[in-house]
Amino acid sequence: MSTKKELLNKGIKLMLYALPLMFIGPSVIYNAFINKKNMWHYLVLAVGVFLCFLAVYFLFKGIKNVTDSLFNNER
Repeated sequence: MSTKKELLNKGIKLMLYALPLMFIGPSVIYNAFINKKNMWHYLVLAVGVFLCFLAVYFLFKGIKNVTDSLFNNER
């Protein structure tokens, strides 16, 4: 079995994009809940939720690319 190096690198890169988002997203959400009296509360909360969804998307997309490269699945 051989691996597709380009697809493996792309998957690892996507997972590396997800890593900081996994910490930034919940921090932004926490900050939004701390500052409920601020008028920007809902905007900051929406940005935090979007960052969390983006982290999950990048993580799953990266895992799929890594498994596709390891098991030689054709797209």
